[in-house]
Amino acid sequence: MKNFLLACAFLMTGVVVAQGIEPTYEVQGNLVKATYYHDNGKVKQEGFYKDGKVHGKWISYAENGKKLSLGEYKNGQKSGKWFFWDAATLSEVDYSDSRVATVSKWEKGMVAYNKK
Repeated sequence: MKNFLLACAFLMTGVVVAQGIEPTYEVQGNLVKATYYHDNGKVKQEGFYKDGKVHGKWISYAENGKKLSLGEYKNGQKSGKWFFWDAATLSEVDYSDSRVATVSKWEKGMVAYNKK
């Protein structure tokens, strides 16, 4: 699990190295929407910056277009629930003060629900 979370952290850094297609940036109010691309032209990551820090919703995609992760930053720190997908599992990671507070994991075919 530690290796999985480490790999996901690298995906969400917002820094793309050796990228063939230039990222795009679009001003939206007081935020800047950034979109990074895989070499095949499909979206790799998209999210927002505020005052030079990652802020707001970020999504990462595999080269085939499948969603890999979804989460939110607040002033450069991971915040709230993040979701990480792979072929067989969905991991839900709750962050508090940019640190992992809890991790829940569901295998393919499992159903998760909240009991009230």
